[in-house]
Order: sequence, then structure tokens, then C-alpha cells
Amino acid sequence: MGIPVKLDAFEGPLDLLLHLIEKNKVNIYDIPIVEITDQYMEYISTMTGQTLDVMSEFLVMAATLLDIKSRMLLPPEVTEEGEEIDPREELVQKLLEYKMYKYMSYELRERQEDASFQMYKPPTIPDEVKSYREPVDIDRLLDGVTLAKLHAVFRDIMKRQENRIDPIRSKFGSLKKEEIDLGGTMRLVEQYIMDRKTCMFREILRLRNGKQYMIVSFLTLLQLMKEGKVEVDQPETFADIRITYTGREGELTDISGDYD
Repeated sequence: MGIPVKLDAFEGPLDLLLHLIEKNKVNIYDIPIVEITDQYMEYISTMTGQTLDVMSEFLVMAATLLDIKSRMLLPPEVTEEGEEIDPREELVQKLLEYKMYKYMSYELRERQEDASFQMYKPPTIPDEVKSYREPVDIDRLLDGVTLAKLHAVFRDIMKRQENRIDPIRSKFGSLKKEEIDLGGTMRLVEQYIMDRKTCMFREILRLRNGKQYMIVSFLTLLQLMKEGKVEVDQPETFADIRITYTGREGELTDISGDYD
């Protein structure tokens, strides 16, 4: 026989179902759907004066319970793996989630109530008290200190310092900044090509040392090709580049420099 329910209101159909399950002391994973459905229907039949929105939520749950009730009277459905499908599984998951959130709300409400009893005040400690520092007693500070203990502390500090050193970066040498006169280098390269009419790119690279000079020399060659002042020829891949000057004579100001 079902337990009569005489309560004013619930926060929703899940709240009512959870109350019925706890009232009947049944396992939420094995809900006696027939008994719970009967009690649920008995409750909503007594609901009067409720709005249509509220009643629709309870009626949808009633239809869900009746659907589960009818499905449990039929032969059980099975999955592709041969496992039986419990019609109550989806409802149980919803009830568990609702129960979790419900008790979380209780916990938050209790914390809010506890917080209302806590009082705070701004600090009023005098500056003299805040600035006070307990005198250091040297004898007490060094009590029990021995040479062996000091040595152990020293080794521990040195070990920590060694652990902070990057074993790879610590072996890097200092990088020296390579300075180069961009304009002067470009004029030097062009003047060299103009004076010799035909030369190899390898010769230009030997004029000065440094990676930056090699880069600027190559960019200068590209710029001269763009302006139509030189023609380049490379017989095969990785072969030396032959440069032929095709520009007009005297286009550059004479720049003194030793090319040999």
C-alpha cells in the first residue's frame, strides 16, 4: 500500500520523485516504478490552483512514468551486445544529477548563513606595535650550531646553486656582435664587379670576412640583377656563379679600397 503524501509544494517533478523515493526508503538504482507512479499520480491529482506552466512539468513527468511502467511490462529490450536495456536508466541519471545539485544548494545556503554571523573590522594596530621586531638573541640563535652542521648547510646551498645552472646553456660562449656598413659594402661589391666586368661570386666573398658580409653581398647581387646592371650564369647546381657587368660605366662614385 502506498504512503499518502500531503505536502504543499515541490520545486518540480524531480523533487517530488526524489521525496517519494526517500520516503519509501527504496534504492534509487532499482525504483519500484509501479508503486512510485501510483503515489505520483495521487499527488498531482490533488494539485489545485497551480499555473499551467507548473502543471505541464508535472504532467510531462507523469507521462514519462507511465511510459516506463508500460515498457517494463513488455519483454526487455537488448542492445547489440546482448545486454538488457533498463527503461528506468535515463530517469535514474536525472534523479542523481538533481540530488547532487540539490544538496550542493543546501551546502551553499549553510555557508551563506554562517557567513552572516561573521563580523569584520579594519585593522587598528598602532604603528609602534606593527613596527616592533623581537630582538635577536645571538646565543640562542647559535645554540647547537657546530662546524659540521655549518658545512652541511654550505654544501646544501652549493648543491642548490648547481641545480639552477642549465647544463646546456651554461656552456654557450658569449656572442660577439658583427657590425657592417651596409651602404659601403654594397658599393664595394658593385664597384668590384664594374671594374672587372666579369668575375666569380666566390671572388666577392673573399673580399671580407664575416657572415653578415656574405649576406649583404648576395643581396647586392640580387639588387643589381633587378636593376639590370649584371647578368649571372651558373652552369650547374652548386657550381660557382659567373657575374657579368652590363651597366653603364661611371654610374658609381669611385670608392677607394683594396680588392686584392
